Amino acid sequence: MGIISAERADVADFGAFVPHGSCRRAATGRGVLDDLTFAVKDLIDVEGCRTGAGNPDWLADQQPAAHSAPVVATALAVGATLVGKTVTDELAFSLEGRNAHYDGLVNPVCPDRLPGGSSSGSAIAVAGRLVDFALGTDTGGSVRVPANFLGLFGFRPSHGAISLEGVVPFAPSYDTVGWFARDAHTLARVGDALLPAQRGGPITKMKLARDAFALVDPPLAAELKIRAHTLNISGGIDLFEGREEEYFECYRVLQGAEIWQSLGGWITDRRPRISDDIAPRFAGAAAITSAEFAHYTSIRADIGDRYDTLMPPDVVILMPATPCLALSVHAPAGAIGDFYHRALTLTSVAGHCGAPQVTLPLGQWQGCPIGLSLLGPRGSDRALLRLTVAIAAQVSELVRS
Repeated sequence: MGIISAERADVADFGAFVPHGSCRRAATGRGVLDDLTFAVKDLIDVEGCRTGAGNPDWLADQQPAAHSAPVVATALAVGATLVGKTVTDELAFSLEGRNAHYDGLVNPVCPDRLPGGSSSGSAIAVAGRLVDFALGTDTGGSVRVPANFLGLFGFRPSHGAISLEGVVPFAPSYDTVGWFARDAHTLARVGDALLPAQRGGPITKMKLARDAFALVDPPLAAELKIRAHTLNISGGIDLFEGREEEYFECYRVLQGAEIWQSLGGWITDRRPRISDDIAPRFAGAAAITSAEFAHYTSIRADIGDRYDTLMPPDVVILMPATPCLALSVHAPAGAIGDFYHRALTLTSVAGHCGAPQVTLPLGQWQGCPIGLSLLGPRGSDRALLRLTVAIAAQVSELVRS
């Protein structure tokens, strides 16, 4: 297994790493990730370590994993060194970046704001320069949201591009394993290691999702449009065509039904300690009916068909990654609810359609990181990462000038 005996570093880790064991592993081979360090969200198995899923009772029920998830084994086999496992929001049911059972999470960029979740610890580990890249999971934005809140590059792959073996299931038809990096080249290197070979040509056109900006706080939307127009946009589209609420409800129902199918039996039998902010979400998931599930399954198929028509293989959509700046740690319930509604509408598109999406940091505004995202055709993962490297170089040049 290549266990590293060194203790955790004596520098502040911003609460990123789980307290139940260091779980360090040396690289098992050499390759494209030579000399890089990484961290793994505590939903993903690492051989010899327990997977805690952000809940103490789930952790107590687990034995050390007999095998590492394939995504972890691959990273180790091509030269990366695992530093540790990172805190996840409780049972992954959050986009906020906090967990009542692990209350030490700190946003290293803006300490008075939440880091975003549920891959919060992984994002913090990268933003805090504790590792070079980190693996997370993304169902409804759990890589994309914290990446944007912390000024990172974040990647959600096409659904099915990376194995979910050894990953705690949440909503399996939406679940993906994604990753964070501070620069586009590292993001792409991880893709070279983990993604399957891809056929097809490059992405050559970028269209602006005009209607998506209506979901963003107006001052931020105006600033993002200014920055978007410094890039090579070749026209605009209406991504939602007035169906924003339907996209949100479709995601809420289908994700919730799958979550209860995945975790409801354990919750019913185990009666675990679940924090006051998360428990009502599971109750809502349990209440979804089979008729609702059937209705929105049909709608999801229609959304996917429209997306395939909208997205030729050489086109990418430029759109907001989140509807607002990182939330204040003191944000009231109403603000958090509004954030979820708008954020999940934006992030639902990739989930409904199984499409890859990259968060693209664009510097800071009003003291906080801001960015946009690139949404690609299904299966265009490697081409999307190559485009991200090119755009990141263009953004860097614009900043220098």
